[in-house]
Amino acid sequence: MTKTLPIAVLAAATSLSGCNLAPKYRVPSTVTPLAFKEAPGWRSAAPADAVAKGEWWLLFNDPELDRLERRVSVNNQNVAAQAAAYAQARAAVREARSALFPQIDLSGNATRAGSFGGGQTTIIGGQVINQTGGSTSGTGTGGTGTGTGGTGTGTGGTGTGTGTGTGGTGTGTTVTRGASSRRYTLSLGATWEPDLWGSVLNGVRQQRGLAQASAGDLANATLSAQGELATNYFQLRGLEAQKRILDATVVAYNRALTITNNRYREGVAAKVDVLQAQTQLNSAQANAADLTRQRALLEHAIAILVGDNPSTFQLAEQDWNRMVPVVPATLPSALLERRPDVAAAERRVAAANAAIGVERAAFFPTLRLSGSVGLNSGSLGSLFDASSSLWSLGAQVAQTLLDFGGRSARVQQARAAWEQQVATYRQTVLTAFGQVEDNLAAAGVLAYVGDQRTVAAQAANQVEQLTQNQYLAGQIAYTDVITAQATALNARQTEAQAIVDRQVAAVALIQAIGGSWPTAAAG
Repeated sequence: MTKTLPIAVLAAATSLSGCNLAPKYRVPSTVTPLAFKEAPGWRSAAPADAVAKGEWWLLFNDPELDRLERRVSVNNQNVAAQAAAYAQARAAVREARSALFPQIDLSGNATRAGSFGGGQTTIIGGQVINQTGGSTSGTGTGGTGTGTGGTGTGTGGTGTGTGTGTGGTGTGTTVTRGASSRRYTLSLGATWEPDLWGSVLNGVRQQRGLAQASAGDLANATLSAQGELATNYFQLRGLEAQKRILDATVVAYNRALTITNNRYREGVAAKVDVLQAQTQLNSAQANAADLTRQRALLEHAIAILVGDNPSTFQLAEQDWNRMVPVVPATLPSALLERRPDVAAAERRVAAANAAIGVERAAFFPTLRLSGSVGLNSGSLGSLFDASSSLWSLGAQVAQTLLDFGGRSARVQQARAAWEQQVATYRQTVLTAFGQVEDNLAAAGVLAYVGDQRTVAAQAANQVEQLTQNQYLAGQIAYTDVITAQATALNARQTEAQAIVDRQVAAVALIQAIGGSWPTAAAG
């Protein structure tokens, strides 16, 4: 009967451990349109078929960009920090889950105890007569003995003799000694608190939700770093293109200054023409130097993004691939599944929902079961004998009767935290749709702007050449040449910048849809 009662209690506790006091979880509702307003006819594009999911930068067909992007997820320190945070969150899930199972402890102990004055030894005639732990004095009786005298010879003569004698009574010596004892124990114990009201299980769900949110944070940090790298990379290549335009312009301005000086010495041109040509040349040289500064800043930023020291990192100049890819389409409903920040926000709502169940469970009693088996002996040799074995089983029930509203306040806090996470989730969804719409609008407008910039640059180049010829023919003033040169330079630079803007907008649009899309096989 004694053994069946704990087993019955354990079985009852196990059967009750399925309760869940958390509200039934539902993903917060949001308004999802059927199509994006800025691109109602947006359709999937063929480049998606050849690009692995997530490796969106391959759409730009730039090997150097590809090499740099692959280093971001490995060496970027912000990504590394998020990866460490994700590892912590996963460990927290395992820690919370361990509370569902008993805790088993093994302990061993060996002791020797005694006192410095706890005993005495009685000695008489060099013999140990008695050992006690009592008085500090004692007496003893001497023994009786007989013996035969020995025979001896010597220089003075010889003689023999015998003798007998009876020993008398003698007093013994008592020496105090320290008493000691030994004890050996070995114990195996277990304690378990059954999850009667789902507190531990909801704690596991809460930590799992936070870990999944951390995974979303890691994916979002990676996507953000990759997007920032691509943006900086295209801006750097655009600056290199503008620098080449300015370098060619400086050569042309030098030539124009030489021609103007010659015409001034010949008396054909005025001094003001020379000064204007000199001003144009110096301004172009200063602008070229400033582009070098801007490129250095972007190169340093790229170094940090790929985890390199800016002092040792160098990115060689190369021809700029001006291709602007067509970004594969996505449905508005799929956006909520692909955006890592949206996924992270939704998981935090789920974690907050589970936290409500954790706080509700505090209103109900807790049950704690314990049991142990052990060995206890004063001799190491007899430690494992049956007579040295011990066992125990126990159960403890605890219930908070009055806490003056503390538990209710914690439940209210948990509900408010859930409402906060719901609002954050809905705001994240709205922001995601806003970013997609922004970048769809930008992609469409910038495509048109880029085409117009190209036409304008071609026309400005022709005007510049015509005005130079007219000036040399004496048909117009040099101010007209200056104006045409400035217009042509600006048109060439804005054409290059328009292409950079289109590439950056494509990167931003890819980030806005979550950096991935379904493959052709997935439909």
